[in-house]
Amino acid sequence: MNAKYFVFLSFILILCVRSVYGIELTEKEIEARLIGEYNRGFEYNAGMSAAGGIELNKICKFRSGISFKKSEELSDLSLFLSGKYSPFSKVPVSFSLLYIYNNLYEYETSIHSVLPYISFNAKRAGVSIGLNSRFTSFFEEQPQFESILSSCVYFNFINKETLRIGVSLGNFDEFYARNISAYSFSINTLIRINNKWSIINDFELMQSGGDGLLSVFYGFGWRGGARFSW
Repeated sequence: MNAKYFVFLSFILILCVRSVYGIELTEKEIEARLIGEYNRGFEYNAGMSAAGGIELNKICKFRSGISFKKSEELSDLSLFLSGKYSPFSKVPVSFSLLYIYNNLYEYETSIHSVLPYISFNAKRAGVSIGLNSRFTSFFEEQPQFESILSSCVYFNFINKETLRIGVSLGNFDEFYARNISAYSFSINTLIRINNKWSIINDFELMQSGGDGLLSVFYGFGWRGGARFSW
C-alpha cells in the first residue's frame, strides 16, 4: 500500500482507538442481496452479495463485504473493506477510507482501489467526495496507476421511521470505484419491517462518456435483499 494511505489509515485507527476507550458495540448489521444487471459490455449477468458491519460508541464504523456476478463470458468478484470516523455528535461529517478489490477472472484483470473521502450525511441529503488511487494489472503485468476524483450525492424524498425513498448520483459505491465519467443514477428504497429487519432495493442506471460531453447509456441493474440490525 502507498505510504500516504498507510499513514491516513493509521491516523483513522488511532482516532478510533482514542475515541472508543471503554468500547461499546452500538450497532451490528448484516445484509444479503440478489443482483440482476444488463450492460452493453457483457449483456445479462446475475449474482449476489453479502456485507456486514459494526459500530463502536456511535463514532467508528467498520464494514466489509463480498460480491459475485456471473455472465456467459465473465466472472466478476469484488471485495471491500471500509472504516468511517464520525467525531462530531451534532454535525453529520465523517472521514472514511475504502479499499476495493475487483477481479475479472477470464480477462486476467485485477484492480485495487484505495479511496479516502469525506462525507456530509444529513437525513434529507448528503455528499461524499474523495480521491481514488487505482492500481490495475492485466495478465499479471506491472500495475498501472490512476488517480481519479470520486464523488456521490443523494437526496431522500421520504425519510420516515418505516420508509426511506431517495435518489443518488455518483461514480463509486462500496464495491466499485469507476472512472470520473462512468457515473450511475440510482433510485434507493428501504422498508423497515421492525427495529431489526429491513427490505432494501436499489435500481441503477449506468452512464459513461460524460467527460467528453457525450453521455452514453451503458446499462441498468437491480439489487434487492434484506438487512438485519441489532
